[in-house]
Amino acid sequence: MFKNKKALAFLYWLIIGIFVFLFFYLLVKLFPLYKIVFSFLWHLFLPFLISCLIAYLLYPVIKKIHEFHIPKGLAILFVYLLFFGGAAYLFYRVYPAMVHQLYDLNEHLPQFIATYQDLIYRLYEYTSFLPEAVHDKMDQIINQVENSMDNVLTKLVGGFTKIFDMIVIITVIPVLVFYYLKDYHKIKSFFKKFIPQKYRGQSSIMIHAIDESLGNYIRGQLIVCLFVSLTTFLVFYFLKVKYALLLAIIMGLTNIIPYFGPIIGAVPAVAITFMTSGKMVIFVLISIFVIQLIESNLLSPYIVGKSINIHPVAIIFALLLGGELFGVIGMIIAVPLLTILKVITNHLLSFKRYN
Repeated sequence: MFKNKKALAFLYWLIIGIFVFLFFYLLVKLFPLYKIVFSFLWHLFLPFLISCLIAYLLYPVIKKIHEFHIPKGLAILFVYLLFFGGAAYLFYRVYPAMVHQLYDLNEHLPQFIATYQDLIYRLYEYTSFLPEAVHDKMDQIINQVENSMDNVLTKLVGGFTKIFDMIVIITVIPVLVFYYLKDYHKIKSFFKKFIPQKYRGQSSIMIHAIDESLGNYIRGQLIVCLFVSLTTFLVFYFLKVKYALLLAIIMGLTNIIPYFGPIIGAVPAVAITFMTSGKMVIFVLISIFVIQLIESNLLSPYIVGKSINIHPVAIIFALLLGGELFGVIGMIIAVPLLTILKVITNHLLSFKRYN
């Protein structure tokens, strides 16, 4: 009897999982049909989502300061000014240099592609013994890489130079963050009204567990990514690597993705360095290896720790699924979504067991 119940429960969750997967699969396949609507909603809600994330990350700091008997309003003002003052200064110093390097890279891209083509032709000579179908496949892959690089750079340059969008985001986000921080408890109370009274206790425990796992993970990952960006920039600047700032930012951003992120971030650094100075590639590879060694063995275990407590196999599966469905963005949000899903599932099962 007990075994039958277990089998039925497993079958039930398997069917639910299949339906969820099919739902998301159809969602992605039918994306062109509702792309305009989603694009409009994305641009509309983007400042609110960014503001929510910033307020969520800053509030524990304000709470900690408030514990030292400093008035909450003063704590909010101090953290608010410190964060946005630092962000404004960083933006003032980094943004123009980053746009300049993007433009420069975009202009020199045809030369880089020509150099790579020479390299490929030499590779053809060395692999002349291979069947023609293999060479055709290599041509296809190279063309895809060239087109994708050109498209990515064009989008990046266009995205970073949309002045109106940037002004709107820069002016709206600080205002939203201030009100989110100021009315943090009011917002929580407002959303709590939508939860039925008998489920509020259990929901509160579940939300606290999500906050504990997810909050520590996100804050830890951001600190680690900042370390990777700063260290990479200093090392690349010392080595006189071209586009040091741009490559350091890419390395930091991709480091958010567990396991695959460092590899994804290292590819552009190695490729661009190879084009500008072939002898420098070995130093770039060594520096990336040392930085990742420090990050994975010293920083991540202590800063990020086991805040999510999910098996690596499940994380890799989530990353591959997220990458297949939504590309790099899917890989970035895969682990946080998996963390939330795990906490919700555990609490639902425990709630069902005790009722």
